[in-house]
Amino acid sequence: MHKILIVDDEADLRKLLTDYFEINGYFVMTAKDSREAMRKVELGPDLVLLDINMPEENGLEICERIRGFVSCPILFLTARIEDADKIAGFRAGGDDYILKPFSIRELGARVEAHLRREQRIPTKASVRFNSDLVINYTARELYFQDIRIPLAKKEFDIIELLSMNPGMVFEKERMYEKIWGLDEEGDSSVIAEHIRRIRNKFKEYGCSDRIKTVWGVGYKWLNS
Repeated sequence: MHKILIVDDEADLRKLLTDYFEINGYFVMTAKDSREAMRKVELGPDLVLLDINMPEENGLEICERIRGFVSCPILFLTARIEDADKIAGFRAGGDDYILKPFSIRELGARVEAHLRREQRIPTKASVRFNSDLVINYTARELYFQDIRIPLAKKEFDIIELLSMNPGMVFEKERMYEKIWGLDEEGDSSVIAEHIRRIRNKFKEYGCSDRIKTVWGVGYKWLNS
């Protein structure tokens, strides 16, 4: 079953599209704004229908933020279609335009066509968007404002463990066991040293610290 993400601030349109695509056998996710859209993108949609004109961050800006980490087709929904708009959309990473008002059957046919042609990447990347921080778990890379922050293997392991369980407090001993393994010999104080290095890199690249120390217990990841 293909997964579609519909991003539009119009509730009636989201419901119309949801009903249509669910009846036709799709799994549908929806978002009403950019913040919600970034969370849903992490779930790995096969195609994104993205409204251009939305409050706060518009569709073009969202597309630019996610395109480097999301390979699926992105189709813009828009009430305007000047040449300049088309160029801006394609430069942002969009694949197609759907002009409002549209025929829902034509939209369905174009979605099907894009999904049939979609053979960009055999396996999807697992990505998490945390404000301006992007964690690509598949490539094991960390980006802040599109700039890669270099990390040693164990440093990324720590970020992976904490960020995949936001808000959960991990004791240093438990972190050591999970990352170094039960059979490894060593002092769990090395966790504190690795986190110090991670924090220094956050600071060097102008990124706010996402790891909170829970005194007397351990560490947890902060969602922005």
